[in-house]
Amino acid sequence: MASSSSPQEEYVTEVTENYETMCWGCGLRVLIPSCASAFKCGWCGAITDQNKQKRDQKCFKWRIVRDRCFVSVVLVFMFFVIFGGVWAVYPVVFSVSILCGIFHSIITAVLSIVTIFFFSLAAFRCAGTPPNILWGSYPTVGKGDLENYTFCHYCSKPKSPLAHHCRSCRKCILDMDHHCPFIGNCVGAANHRSFIAFLISAVLSTIYVSIMSAYAGLHTWPPLKYSVRRLNGVTSGDLVWRVMNEIIVALLRSALLLSSRGLILVYLFIANVSLQIGLIVLLWQQLSYIYKGKTYLSHLSSQADNEEEKKDCQNLVRFFGLQYSVTRFLPNFGVTRKRHVK
Repeated sequence: MASSSSPQEEYVTEVTENYETMCWGCGLRVLIPSCASAFKCGWCGAITDQNKQKRDQKCFKWRIVRDRCFVSVVLVFMFFVIFGGVWAVYPVVFSVSILCGIFHSIITAVLSIVTIFFFSLAAFRCAGTPPNILWGSYPTVGKGDLENYTFCHYCSKPKSPLAHHCRSCRKCILDMDHHCPFIGNCVGAANHRSFIAFLISAVLSTIYVSIMSAYAGLHTWPPLKYSVRRLNGVTSGDLVWRVMNEIIVALLRSALLLSSRGLILVYLFIANVSLQIGLIVLLWQQLSYIYKGKTYLSHLSSQADNEEEKKDCQNLVRFFGLQYSVTRFLPNFGVTRKRHVK
C-alpha cells in the first residue's frame, strides 16, 4: 500500500530542506535550499558561493623574485641593445655621411625613449583596481547596487564581474587580461594601452635594429658583402640554394676576422629577429582579443561557456580612445549661422 503523508508532514519536510543564511553584500537574511552551493541575493544582486574558500599563497615571495628577475633582464637587454647597437653600428653609419648618421641617431633616440617610456608605464603603473563601494549594511546598499558582484576572500571585499584576483600581485585587477612576468605586473584597465604601445614600439625597434645590424655587417665583413653581390645574377630556380651556400661560405671565411664589434652585430641580428617574431605574435593575439571586445581571461571563460563573440572595429576604436570623430573638435559653422539668422 502506498503511504500517504499529511500536509503538515510535507511542510515540515520542505522547511528542513531549506536553511537560513546571510547575504554578504547587504546583510539581509535569505532562505535557500540546502543543495544550493551558490545563491544570488534578490535585493542587492550579490552572488555568494559557499564552496569557495581562501587558498594558501605560500609561493607569493617566489613570484615576486621571478617577476623582478624578468624585469631586470628585460631592462638590461634593452640598454644593451641601445648602447651596444650605437657602438657597433654607428661608426659604419657615420662613415657614409654626417647627415645619415644624424638621421639614424634621431630615429634611435626616439625609438629608445618611446620603448622605455611605455615599458615603464606598463611595468610600474598600477594595473587598475576596482572602485571601493559600500557593502555589508542594508541601509547603505540600494537595490541592485552589487549586481553580479562576488566576494573576494583574498582581498576581503566585493569583486566586480569585470575584475579578477591576481595571486602574484595579491589584489583584484579591473579588466585583467593576464599577468605578464616580463613586466612584473598585471595587464589591466589602467595599463593595457601602455602594454600595447610597448609591444608596437618594441616591434618597430627590433625591426630597425636587425636591419641596421645587417647593414653594418655587410660593410664590416667584405667576404659577406662580396657574396651578396655575386647573387645579383642568379636565376630564381637556384636562388635558395645559392643564397644558403654563399652565406655559409662567407661566414666561414670571416669567422676568423670577427672582432668584438662583429660578434655584437651577429648577436644583435639573431636576438632581434627571434625576439620580433615572438612580439609580433603576442601583439597580433592582443589586438585580436581587443577586436572581439574581450580580454584573454574573458576569452577563456567565453570558450568554456560557448558564448558568441561580437567582432567589431569599434572595439579597437574605443580601446585606443578614438571614439570621437575629428569633426567633433572642429567649429560648427552651421550652428553659428542659425543663431545669427534668429
